[in-house]
Amino acid sequence: MRTLYSRLATLAARTFAVSVLFVGCGGSGNEKKDDPEVPPVDEVAFARGADIGWASEMEYDMVYNPSRVNGTAFKDAKGNTGLFPVLKGAGINAIRLRIWVKPEDPNAWSGKDDVVNMAKRAAEAGMSVMIDFHYSDFFADPQRQNTPADWSGLDLNGLCVKVAEHTKDVLSALKSAGVTPLWVQVGNETRPGMLWETGRLYNDKGEIAGGWKNYATLTNAGYDAVKAIFPNAQVIVHIDNAYQDNTWFFDKLKANGGKFDMIGLSHYPMTNSQMTWKAMNSSAVLNIKSLASKYGCKVMVCEIGVRDTAEDIATSTQCITEFMNSVKSLSVCAGVFYWEPQVDGKWIPSIYERPDRNWGAYNMGAFTSDGSTLSPTSILAPFAE
Repeated sequence: MRTLYSRLATLAARTFAVSVLFVGCGGSGNEKKDDPEVPPVDEVAFARGADIGWASEMEYDMVYNPSRVNGTAFKDAKGNTGLFPVLKGAGINAIRLRIWVKPEDPNAWSGKDDVVNMAKRAAEAGMSVMIDFHYSDFFADPQRQNTPADWSGLDLNGLCVKVAEHTKDVLSALKSAGVTPLWVQVGNETRPGMLWETGRLYNDKGEIAGGWKNYATLTNAGYDAVKAIFPNAQVIVHIDNAYQDNTWFFDKLKANGGKFDMIGLSHYPMTNSQMTWKAMNSSAVLNIKSLASKYGCKVMVCEIGVRDTAEDIATSTQCITEFMNSVKSLSVCAGVFYWEPQVDGKWIPSIYERPDRNWGAYNMGAFTSDGSTLSPTSILAPFAE
């Protein structure tokens, strides 16, 4: 799939020759900007973030299924204990949480209640919050953008209604809990579109007729719903492959009326066998600059990860240190979020163990275990102030 989308990206960049007149990254300019009932959101100078969508399940396993996790507590060398104090001690000042519509796990990890609980804990720890709407019951990414089961069979208008209702429902629950997110993603890694098949952009035959218009319409349904609850939140459209020239994607989105306030990218610099991590880092930095310049908005690295194995950790630390040093100095980069740093390379989420998946452990975490406690490795060092 990665090869297919890379090929399509190149084709689109060569063939799409639309000149888009653009003023700022926001929408039409008619959106409601101020709401006296919602306090303005304070910006952080640079988000040194962590996506911790698995954290509540890990904490649950530490208590109820200790054999599944390689430790019973989070602790660092400074003596901080507990997930949020340890992350904060490592320099993390922002948390990203994914939200699924109807999670398949019986405990509904990444469901509304779980997300509100974790967001409240993050806010109480003095951290900023990003909410990542997948608009799916499971991971939405370049390989899958599956429509939630309860939304199946709906047409474009019906899906727009569900997107708006779901977005407002979750954000209203956060507001009631006293949490004001700084950023909200409408879709996750949506290079191939979202809510397949209605919002799908490409198939094995190429670009799907009407796909871009549908995708932009669905994106706008999410955008408008966010602004209805949190007018000051920055709405992010997020895609993968930060190392690629992604202007073609946002040209297409804007040409079809799509709205966004900020661009989000994923960057996994040690996963491409055709490029060195140094080359991928350099390309990503250049692309952040070009995207920000062309669309007049900031760029957030919503996901980053490097290999955490013992033989890789020194190189991984060098890789992420060089990247962080490069983007921290860019006024157009809003921040970087490490994806699931609290994982130690051994723990496996229960939904990965289904017979039809049988997926292995995530090997790009940033914690290690001594058998009783989980603590940060040097990979997180560049996130310190």
